[in-house]
Amino acid sequence: MTTTSSEGPAATAGERFAGRTAVVTGASRGIGLAIAQELVAGGARVVITGRDPQTLEPAAAELGGAEVALAVVGNAADPEHRQKVVDRAIERFGSLDLLVNNTGINPVYGPLMELDLDAARKIVEVNCIATLSWIQIANQAWMGEHGGAIVNVASIAGLKPAPGIAFYGASKAMLMHLTEELAVELGPRIRVNAVAPGVVKTRFATALYEGREQQVAGTYPLGRLGVPEDVAGLVAFLLSDAAGWLTGQTVVVDGGVTLMGPS
Repeated sequence: MTTTSSEGPAATAGERFAGRTAVVTGASRGIGLAIAQELVAGGARVVITGRDPQTLEPAAAELGGAEVALAVVGNAADPEHRQKVVDRAIERFGSLDLLVNNTGINPVYGPLMELDLDAARKIVEVNCIATLSWIQIANQAWMGEHGGAIVNVASIAGLKPAPGIAFYGASKAMLMHLTEELAVELGPRIRVNAVAPGVVKTRFATALYEGREQQVAGTYPLGRLGVPEDVAGLVAFLLSDAAGWLTGQTVVVDGGVTLMGPS
């Protein structure tokens, strides 16, 4: 088992993931790339996924090239892609110890009464069902026998009503519940946790703050929006041995905004 040891001296930041392999989905930029960077800095080898080779392959080069990073282009909702990624990780680096389910979509904005149901199905397919599938494949291929740690990237939209992105929030609420169920089912060999970010300055979230960043940031007790590194550091902690007695938790990383009541 590779992720729950509490004996011996604490690993330094540069070696806490030494000898371990991680798959990070949706990692060509933004939060996913920042997570991959944090893991490589800790000594991990990473396999990153994304749909666009023009952004994914440069990201792998930025991470350090073929010795530490492998880019596998494809759609996270494609079962064949998921199996290929897991197989390639084990073939290239010899293990699959860490999994970060970062891919998520929100193709619609507006009230639920106007929601296109095909779009709703797609949101659940990518944000929840694909995540479960990634975990099933990783469990069967490596983690079930050897152990591991998993982090699912949720959202504070799943914690309370989120007008305009309500169904996205509902999918993230489901993801948080799946995290709890999986933690019970897969323990003690595999730990499963989630993070729930507030608004993080990425291309995915641009519509939530573009043209009014100061106004939105003013609602946060810490006075700023998040950056990908804010989430990456927390994810790395949850994957590390330092979090060896944490499972089934959704950790909010939101600059304090969920502490605030109605304005």
